[in-house]
Amino acid sequence: MLPMHTIAVRAARAAGQTILRAYAELDRVEVSSKGINDYVTNVDKEAEAAITYQIRKSYPDHTIVGEETGENKGTNKDYVWIVDPLDGTNNFVRGIPHFAVSIAMQFKGKTEVAVVYDPIRDELFSAVRGKFAKLNDFRIRVANKDLDETIIATGFPFKAKQHTETYMKLFATAFTQSADVRRAGSAALDLAYLAAGRVDGFFEIGLKPWDIAAGDLIVREAGGTVTDFTGNHNYLVSGNIVAGSPKTTTALVKSFRPLLSEALKR
Repeated sequence: MLPMHTIAVRAARAAGQTILRAYAELDRVEVSSKGINDYVTNVDKEAEAAITYQIRKSYPDHTIVGEETGENKGTNKDYVWIVDPLDGTNNFVRGIPHFAVSIAMQFKGKTEVAVVYDPIRDELFSAVRGKFAKLNDFRIRVANKDLDETIIATGFPFKAKQHTETYMKLFATAFTQSADVRRAGSAALDLAYLAAGRVDGFFEIGLKPWDIAAGDLIVREAGGTVTDFTGNHNYLVSGNIVAGSPKTTTALVKSFRPLLSEALKR
């Protein structure tokens, strides 16, 4: 899988250069709406095209699933690349320097390679299954603290406001039981920061596979645990995710379980 890791890194950096050039001239960025509170720019599409080009050069028969272009089927269905070219678009269009490129490669349904690249800080978080997680060239590990000492990252369900009441109960519980809570606007970077020990836990409702597929592997290879709100492993399907060190994830799931709506128990 190491050659595929190299291609993933190359693709992420190519997309990052596209994003950086546009970030220097934000007044020229074209923004359109995909739905309520859901935006896309010409930069998302150009960055995804740059990623697809790099993957297709080396693996023309692989399938690529991108946030903006959907499924680009190849003849080899065993290899699937899951791509978010710009996670944190709302931050990007407002000039908030916190967003990332997220690329994961799955083989027969298992994520084998993951890259999350922050082009602003030139920080590349990556993992190959069974080979540890790294930030640039240095190995990273999740922090292991008691819940009352943790900083928990989260994201508001702004695309799924039907879960607002339940989410606010979860937020209140996390806030009162931890040292503090952060909401930065990029799930991919939240998970990468968790893997690097910058935050200690993460939870969010209603994410898509391209938001979390790469960060999921990076966290697990950094020694973390990733589950859904019931402690099971359906999060790539449901989009409902809890992550942290084994101690933190267990504590959060235990605290959240009595507060869940029926929709979040599935």
